Amino acid sequence: MALVMFVSYLILIICVLVGVAFVTLLERKILGYIQIRKGPNKVGFIGLLQPFADAVKLFTKEQTVPVKSNFLPYYASPVFSLFTALIVWLVIPYEVGMMNLNMGVLFFLCCLSLGVYSTMSAGWASNCKYSLLGSLRAVAQTISYEVSLALILLSFIFLVGGFSLELFNLYQESVWFLWVTLPLALIWFASCLAETNRTPFDFAEGESELVSGFNTEYSSGGFALIFMAEYASILFMSALFALLFLGGGPSSPLFYAKLVGVSFAFIWVRGTLPRLRYDKLMGLAWKSFLPVSLNYLIFFMGMKMLCYCSMI
Repeated sequence: MALVMFVSYLILIICVLVGVAFVTLLERKILGYIQIRKGPNKVGFIGLLQPFADAVKLFTKEQTVPVKSNFLPYYASPVFSLFTALIVWLVIPYEVGMMNLNMGVLFFLCCLSLGVYSTMSAGWASNCKYSLLGSLRAVAQTISYEVSLALILLSFIFLVGGFSLELFNLYQESVWFLWVTLPLALIWFASCLAETNRTPFDFAEGESELVSGFNTEYSSGGFALIFMAEYASILFMSALFALLFLGGGPSSPLFYAKLVGVSFAFIWVRGTLPRLRYDKLMGLAWKSFLPVSLNYLIFFMGMKMLCYCSMI
């Protein structure tokens, strides 16, 4: 049984990494068409081999290490970042071959919080002021938006009455949560953009003022690992959005169509919206998203209490 689960997880990791490769291609194609150009179309048929060419190029380039960097955390941070981005896929409730976590929501929140440490140590270990500033901004932003994400999840925990993500399939058989809690879905999507450091919340990679943010001193393999972790978390957040708000589980092909649709929305936002000002971003988290998600939480708690009282 343990061997079956190990092999299943290995296959899942390979599928996620191949998915990451093609999401980068999808993004470059969509951004190309938004900017009225073709995007990658030379390597292979309609550019399908472009991601693999990029991977070979990045991993065979020379690894440069800043002279005064803190060597061990500098090297370990990208690896840890990719590890947390891949291990979190365990929470998706697969029908066969994988472990089914009863406390999936808690495991997801733990993995989400762990992602902060890799960003922080990458910026600090580089011993570069741009990297350090980028990592500080990214950590403050991630922690701020985690609060509203946790409160939204707590609202749904009250609604479905458990910590397992499998319950969301059962409760959305007749109607999607998207229609029931549309404001929460929009807040969740915006918070996911902030969590994954995507436009318009990409302050961790503020090119205009921080060269490249926390990953300034990374090149070749280290940069590729950070890049892969970012896109793996985008794919996971898309899958989680589909699971929480659009119903259906990984056993139905429609689930993957929803996943691709949400990933497309991530890319569409990048091609459309300009970057926010940093104080506006923090204001949005603490003055807008937090009160709304708190109010919804109190509302759902009240509803649940009313249901129990009426049963008695």
